[in-house]
Amino acid sequence: MVFKRLLGSLGVGGPTVDTVLDPGPVRPGSPLTGQVHLRGGRADFTVEHLTLELVARVEAEHADGESEGLVAFDRFTVGGGFRLGEGEAHSVPFSVTLPWETPLTELYGQGLGIVLGVRTELSVAGARDKGDLDPLAVAPLPVQEAVLEAFGDLGFGFRSADLEWGHISGTGQQLPFYQEIELIPAPQYAHALDEVEVTFLAGPAGVEVVLEADRRGGLFGEGHDTLVRFTVGHDDVRDWKAEIDGWMRRLIEHRSSYGTPAQYVPGGHGEHHHAGHRSGPGVGTAVAAGAAGLAVGVVGGMVAAEVIDEIGDFFEDDDDGGDEGED
Repeated sequence: MVFKRLLGSLGVGGPTVDTVLDPGPVRPGSPLTGQVHLRGGRADFTVEHLTLELVARVEAEHADGESEGLVAFDRFTVGGGFRLGEGEAHSVPFSVTLPWETPLTELYGQGLGIVLGVRTELSVAGARDKGDLDPLAVAPLPVQEAVLEAFGDLGFGFRSADLEWGHISGTGQQLPFYQEIELIPAPQYAHALDEVEVTFLAGPAGVEVVLEADRRGGLFGEGHDTLVRFTVGHDDVRDWKAEIDGWMRRLIEHRSSYGTPAQYVPGGHGEHHHAGHRSGPGVGTAVAAGAAGLAVGVVGGMVAAEVIDEIGDFFEDDDDGGDEGED
């Protein structure tokens, strides 16, 4: 028996864990449900804690260059304090609520190239094992979907999406990173914009839509970025195509106001602020396939692409270690 305990403490003959998420993508702020299946090892064990950890692959910029790694952004204890007998099968159902700012991994079933996962941590006899890591699929909230679809209707193209370490000043951002969805400007805006990056910061009361426009420089001047913010409600019903056309035209028309204090744009269509610069920008993760600037249409004209998706290999590699940050 002592020898069995020794084997278990070293991970040989110890309990095994398999977390199964309920099928289908989930939405930010919504329940994530599933079951953790345990199988006892070659000895009896007391399971002290059973924890789920949400992780994301995030890019960061440092003085020495750029790097990327897994960042944990939420933890949930879903069980513990029970005895798991030798060879015994035991399942623990769970329902946890995703953070409102959880990044989107897909749109209309098309992957965006964002890597999210659920990692299961088993604590037994004072030892912790982070052995099970499962990919997490997150679909947009209805208002996020409406905004992205309207961009597509206007002729914008999808270029890439990534997660950037840092904070966007002037916003209510809660997580230590944010998502950028980079769009190729529609022809009617291409004379003034090189690209537009969309960031959603959702919360219980609504969604902040942060737009960063990389604007072309004139003959005698350099281009620069403008960061503006609009606030929309979860249940807002608008002519989103016209709304976003207005947002984009304001970006272009207010060149001279870059760097001025925050201002309110009348008309009842949300707040419009010149926000501070984003901190911690990274290099971005290329997602779209094909020639640069080519929009691949899906529902409503929004774009997607065949994603070069190595999420499975990434998760397998992560089991052997790698860069990891804490929130």
